[in-house]
Amino acid sequence: MKPVYKRILLKISGEVLAGEKGHGINGDTVNSICRAVKECADLGVEIGLVVGGGNFWRGRTSEHMQRTRADHIGMLATAMNSLALADALEQLGVEVRVQTAIEMKEIAEPYIRNRAVRHFEKGRVVIFGCGTGNPFFSTDTAAALRALEIDAEVIFKATNVDGVYDSDPKKNPNAKKYDTLTYMEMLSKEITVMDSTAATLCMDNNVQILVFNLSDPHNIVRAVLGETVGTILKGDK
Repeated sequence: MKPVYKRILLKISGEVLAGEKGHGINGDTVNSICRAVKECADLGVEIGLVVGGGNFWRGRTSEHMQRTRADHIGMLATAMNSLALADALEQLGVEVRVQTAIEMKEIAEPYIRNRAVRHFEKGRVVIFGCGTGNPFFSTDTAAALRALEIDAEVIFKATNVDGVYDSDPKKNPNAKKYDTLTYMEMLSKEITVMDSTAATLCMDNNVQILVFNLSDPHNIVRAVLGETVGTILKGDK
């Protein structure tokens, strides 16, 4: 089978990398995700990757810390996760570059859009660390922004649920799962998929988002090949 996408932006939450430990980095989990990323890269898919930092730090739990400083700590957590993913990919034989929105030239490239695109053209995976480089913006927003900048065809939002539901499936056994959902429907039904800034950015620029479960990392490959996985969020047109 041939992939249906040429260039994607894969968003992974930091919590996923912790595996069952719930904190830090689980090597087996990281390796299984990276094997799926390698399989997609071997198919010729150009892959940008944004990872969260929740396995190390969640700024909103730091009630007594100044918000900007707390967010900066979170950005550094994403840099650690980016380096861990890069190392695992390199050990699998994948060419990879880490670019960060906060300059740390000794360990990563600064984010430069044209350089990132050139890496894609050379078959390299590019991992974008440190979010947008600004406080008050989530890594969901960073994923939306980078997807637009690199002209990604779709955002893959890998989560711990198998799609978007009309209510919490953990609390409501009768919750309905959507195969497709428009942004306007999402907003009118008050369904939370990502933060409002990221959702608005995607809606205004007509970027599709595929939400799926990463408990089976091979879902990344299935999605790339166009198989029915998760829920597609799209514009009204």
